[in-house]
Amino acid sequence: MLNFLKLISNVQTLCKKRGVRLTVQRERVYGIIIQSKRAISAYDLLDILRETEPKAKPPTVYRALEFLLSQGFVHKVESTNSFIACCLPGHARHCSQLLFCDSCGTVEECHADSLSVALQTRARQEGFSVSHHVIETHGTCQYCQVMTH
Repeated sequence: MLNFLKLISNVQTLCKKRGVRLTVQRERVYGIIIQSKRAISAYDLLDILRETEPKAKPPTVYRALEFLLSQGFVHKVESTNSFIACCLPGHARHCSQLLFCDSCGTVEECHADSLSVALQTRARQEGFSVSHHVIETHGTCQYCQVMTH
């Protein structure tokens, strides 16, 4: 699990530098995502948020997610329509590679700069300008492999 206090502190600092507001609800949603051991859906986020804010509504979570995504603080796992915390918030032109365990649902973010460079190069050759990319690789994590053998 990512270092909760360090990530929250980094995000608070980045928001101040960027002149954007990290509201209490945005920070709560981000905190829930950080603490989740798996990628988490918007509705699961809402259920957890309602434990402390019973009147929270779906738009609350969607607005917070939109902000967190736009600032590069979380990544969307497209295949499961869920979210994970970015391990390098604020990293310039950060392109993410996610290792998704289909057995237990854990998601690890990794960085293979050579893969990112290769994709950027190929995109340029095609006249395509990449704004960001998230690569999902599905398989079985080390823990689940050990448990099935």
